[in-house]
Amino acid sequence: MESEELVYSNILLFDGVCNLCNGIVQFVIKRDSKRRFLFASLQSETGQEILKDFNLPAANFDSFILISDGKCYQKSTAALKVAKELNGFWKAFYYLIFIPKPIRDFFYNLIAKNRYKIFGKRESCMIPTPELKSRFLQ
Repeated sequence: MESEELVYSNILLFDGVCNLCNGIVQFVIKRDSKRRFLFASLQSETGQEILKDFNLPAANFDSFILISDGKCYQKSTAALKVAKELNGFWKAFYYLIFIPKPIRDFFYNLIAKNRYKIFGKRESCMIPTPELKSRFLQ
């Protein structure tokens, strides 16, 4: 997929070998009844292309990244913006955006740095089921 073809709206980039990250993607899919979000692993060709287009390091897989309306959001800001769009009470978590970003990202980074130790790691990126394949950019 070439850059000019890619519409940068509501794309979630995630660490494809991280068990926690894959769990979060499944969590979002179940609560995204309007199918707002598309997904790509940071390790995929599409993920690498998006990182390059936003001048982000191609080997930095410790951040959840949301591309929305051509803008790039990372870490806690990305997570809270996603929560705002989910079904149910998850929207309420968006109000944590009023906590200063350095404080939010401190806790985000603490989990991100220890995610493999706590939740484990896969040998390869997840393969979406046929029903979900259309939600994953390749």
